This record gives sequence, structure tokens and C-alpha cells, in this order.
Amino acid sequence: MHTVWKGAISFGLVHVPVKMYTATEDKDIHFRSLHKDCGMPISSVKTCRHCDKEIGADEIMKGYEYEKDKFVISKEEDLESIRAEAEKTIKILDFVDLNDIDPLYFQKAYYLSPDLAGAGAYNLLLEAIKQTGKIGIAKISIRSKSSLAAIRVVDNCICMETMYYPDEIRSLSQVPNLPKQTVVNERELGMAMTLVEQLSEKFEPRKYTDDYRTALLELIEQKIAGESVDVVFAPTAEGRSNVIDLMAALQASLDVTKPLPESSPPKSKRKNAAKSKDNVS
Repeated sequence: MHTVWKGAISFGLVHVPVKMYTATEDKDIHFRSLHKDCGMPISSVKTCRHCDKEIGADEIMKGYEYEKDKFVISKEEDLESIRAEAEKTIKILDFVDLNDIDPLYFQKAYYLSPDLAGAGAYNLLLEAIKQTGKIGIAKISIRSKSSLAAIRVVDNCICMETMYYPDEIRSLSQVPNLPKQTVVNERELGMAMTLVEQLSEKFEPRKYTDDYRTALLELIEQKIAGESVDVVFAPTAEGRSNVIDLMAALQASLDVTKPLPESSPPKSKRKNAAKSKDNVS
């Protein structure tokens, strides 16, 4: 794994030297833009509309647009002056319960490993978090961006998940057409809750796969092999019907997912038992 950050976790006066690694990877299939006439990849070029010419990296500066076409210029030395030592420290501010954190706040996950002689302090923090069942809420700066972060344990690894600040979460009042109060039919609600129970399983991440990416990779492999490929539509899911009535839709869903009662033998066994009874008589 590639180290993306190096610093320390601090809680109280304890410092835990760590290295950071990205815990997730982008497996989306990315297509490049090609020139239709010759097939050459198209490069992105930065140009100035006023000077009508290509601009090099050494000719670019940063500016904040506070009004239309009005900018405050920020030089690198200005930015350096306000960058704190916190850029190298994950400072734990509080410890909270995981259930108190809405998943809406989470951004990106990272693994943290002990650095150099920090194994003792690393193990101490890991065990303290594991045995108390708490989650550390910290502040960190990565690539000039300050973030909240949740520090927790995954197996025997300290994991950090960057979080949005509260003012970065949009208010629900901006979402159109939300009901002011929920009014439902009690019978329909009972059936819906039964359906939820019948579909409830222990979370097993490996059972979920990206079917679209798999199909797209197969399509690409077939094209590389020179095969003529036609796009076909997958058949509709078994048991699905064109039900419009909500009650009928719930009942149809329950019928499809309904498990056999534990006391009832499978149909094949019931048939065999019936035949045996007939033979005996």
C-alpha cells in the first residue's frame, strides 16, 4: 500500500506515530476521451480566455471569487502562514458512541499503522478503544483541507474515517416534497414490517457485487478478443408482477419471500408421504 500521510494521533498527552493508507479503492471503469478521427487520447489544456493562450503551471495562482469576476489572491506563503502543526497530528477531541454518529457524516476510510517505535502507544490506543467500545472524534488536515474524523478499530487495526463538518451537511428543509407527517394504513404498515423482517439478514459484504462493472469488463474483454457483441437486456426478476395496488404489491412481495414453516416438510416429502399412505391403505 502507498503511504498517503505520516504523522501522529494525539489523545491527552499521548502521541501515537502512525502512517496512513487509503482503505478503499476506486474500481469504476474509466474511459478516456479520444479523437474520433485518429483515436489519439485528448489532453486537457489550461488556457486563458483573455490572453487566448495555453498557461503553464508556473503561471497559475490561486484566487477566491468573492463577487462575480472579483478575486482575492492567495499566495503560497499566505496559505503556509495559517497551516498549523495540526497538519501532522490527528488530534482526538472526544470519545463518543458509534451509534451517536449519523452515517451521513462519513466521507472516506483510511487504515493507520504504527510508525517506527510507536508500536507500544499504538497497541495501547487500539486496546483502549476496543475495550471501551468508544469512537474517537478528531481533527486532521489532509492536502490543505481540514476535516473531522472518527477513530475506531477494525479487527487489529486503527481505522480513521474523515467526516463532514455540521455546516457541510445540507438542511433537510432544502429537500422538496417531504411529508410534514407520515400517515399510513395500519394493515399496510404491518405487512411492510413483516416484509422487512423476512428480508432481514446478517450483513455479509461479500454477497454484494457490482454487476454492472462485471458486465462492462466482460464486454470490454469480448471487444479486445474481436468478438461481435450485441447488447441484451436481462430478464425480469422471478416472481415480479405488474402490481399497481399497494396492498397487492405487499402481499405479492410477502408471497415471494415467505419462508416455509419449520414444522412443515418440503412439498416433495409431503407428496411421497401421501403416496405411501395410499399404498398402505
